[in-house]
Amino acid sequence: MINPIFRFKLFVLNLIMMNKTELRKEIRNRKRQYTQEQLQALSAPIIDHLRHHPKLVAAKTVMLYHSLPDEVFTHTFVDEMVKAGKDVLLPVVISETEMEIRRYTGAKDMAMSSFHILEPIGELFTDYDSIEFIAVPGMSFDAHRNRLGRGKGYYDRFLKQTEQAYKLGICFDFQKLDSIPTNEYDEKVDEVL
Repeated sequence: MINPIFRFKLFVLNLIMMNKTELRKEIRNRKRQYTQEQLQALSAPIIDHLRHHPKLVAAKTVMLYHSLPDEVFTHTFVDEMVKAGKDVLLPVVISETEMEIRRYTGAKDMAMSSFHILEPIGELFTDYDSIEFIAVPGMSFDAHRNRLGRGKGYYDRFLKQTEQAYKLGICFDFQKLDSIPTNEYDEKVDEVL
């Protein structure tokens, strides 16, 4: 016989997961309303705010991300941060459950993946305690700094290991929601840009 409290927790967790799936679908539909050129144009003021964020300016070791086509465009910004003398790190997904961090020093540290996206191939980085700032992409963020990712938990697991770092959520305004359902595995960010 299954414990009734455990059964209720499973029910709530399943309900949250169903709601998250629907929210991801809604955000994908919103993104489809924009062309690639429009998304890049919408990215410019977001990146400008990011560029001048005091926590980023003060940080030496920063984890950014090399944007996917539907994310706030970061490719040029990542190179700009290298030129500014930052120790730049980029995540790469290596399995269904794991993401690792690679050092980025320039275009030579990127290679085309089997999914036809550029992925970092630079030196493996494992000193998570030295990361001072993390730009965190997401499908959505809410007014309470909760994040909705793509559903695999990569960032949630990683963010648990980097409590000392300032975590800044990055997304388009049309991705922001009043509230996102969460569970005990979800990690908040410190601020949403």
